[in-house]
Amino acid sequence: MSTSLANPGVGLAVLCTVMVVCAAVIYGVTHLGSPLVVPSAAIRGAVQLAAVSLILAAALAHLWSSILVLVVMFAAAVATSSRRARAGWSAGWLALSLAAGVGIVLPMMLLSGVVPLQGVALVPIGGIVLGGAMTATSLAARRGLDAVELRWGEVEAGLSLGLSVRDARMEVVRSASSDALLPGLDQTRTVGLVTLPGAFVGVLLASGSAVQAGAVQILVLVGLLLAQTSAVAVTIELVAREAVHRPRHHAART
Repeated sequence: MSTSLANPGVGLAVLCTVMVVCAAVIYGVTHLGSPLVVPSAAIRGAVQLAAVSLILAAALAHLWSSILVLVVMFAAAVATSSRRARAGWSAGWLALSLAAGVGIVLPMMLLSGVVPLQGVALVPIGGIVLGGAMTATSLAARRGLDAVELRWGEVEAGLSLGLSVRDARMEVVRSASSDALLPGLDQTRTVGLVTLPGAFVGVLLASGSAVQAGAVQILVLVGLLLAQTSAVAVTIELVAREAVHRPRHHAART
């Protein structure tokens, strides 16, 4: 019996189809939403993964093409975080948050020699770090802006007491946006006890060494903590200083 996991073939296609149908049925029966949501998401994911697999097969052969892939991924991450923040064009400033997260972690990994300057290592590690920073940035921006909307009276009270705009907004933004760090912290605290993350499983299946898999996973988790903390810190500052804002509240203050 083969020890390889999820070999492409009829068996994999049938299993995935059955799981998608089951999820769609549950969606419909429990009125969670349109049953078509699950099939459409699955089809889109399959098409995207097929395309990415073909692109990466060619891109990872050269360092310059690997860097180009990371640039495209960064642009997609900025677009996603901007859309989630619902802050119009001002959300473009969230690129600084993502740059802060990735810009501090990847150089440290590369300069230390722990991660080799090769596409086959740079793209996966960079993608994981960027994805974590994107999620934290999206949550921090959205929660921070929501807090400003819901607690606008507190912001005005702070302004009336002589606080600067930045300090008045920071009073309500900081506590709300800091929740964006909880998923990463919980994942790190429970790794090995509750979850076996993808990096661990991938290296374990590829190398058969649990020690090497653990080393890669702790590198990824600690890198994610640093990237997410940096990204959230910058995001909070951007929201507090109104660089990222929702138009109606920005206009209301002015």
